[in-house]
Amino acid sequence: MDVSLFTIALGAILVNNFIFSQFLGICPFMGVSKSTDTASGMGLAVTFVMGLASAVCWPINHFILEPNGLQFMQTIVFILVIASLVQFIEMFLQKSMPALYTALGVYLPLITTNCAVLGVVLQNTQNSYGFVASIVYGVTGGLGFLLAIYLFASVREKMEFSECPKAFEGFPIALVAAGLLALCFMGFSGLKIG
Repeated sequence: MDVSLFTIALGAILVNNFIFSQFLGICPFMGVSKSTDTASGMGLAVTFVMGLASAVCWPINHFILEPNGLQFMQTIVFILVIASLVQFIEMFLQKSMPALYTALGVYLPLITTNCAVLGVVLQNTQNSYGFVASIVYGVTGGLGFLLAIYLFASVREKMEFSECPKAFEGFPIALVAAGLLALCFMGFSGLKIG
């Protein structure tokens, strides 16, 4: 499969955005998107984990699991790798950025079970991406996650000062806004490159 890195990157950020097109990673998307500061912190952490997980899981899959016929162990092995990476990031943020660590709260350890992070490494194997293409897909998938969560946090910050019907206050209007943003991103699905 010969796909250019630009096509992979553009697809991961816009066309096949993990949140708005594939609907993966919705829990931290809805939970951490009340302010742009925490949203950008979470988006950067997820981007880092996705890129690093892609870089670590590809050689494990390519050199250990596939040659030994252990493809059925991919999900378990990938979850263990992701959990280890998230523990590293959690310790780093706790020491170097305690304010961000506190703001992310319970959602930081939830990166371990974020299906977008697991989805990116599984899609790397499913699409038969090489090492570089896997890293590009992981990093740009994370950038797409960052874009989506930051845009949504910006909208939610503006909605704090707007009036809406009583039945829509709080979480319901956030779901409506998320649906409208997803419709906007669905417009990229007809994008042709090349």
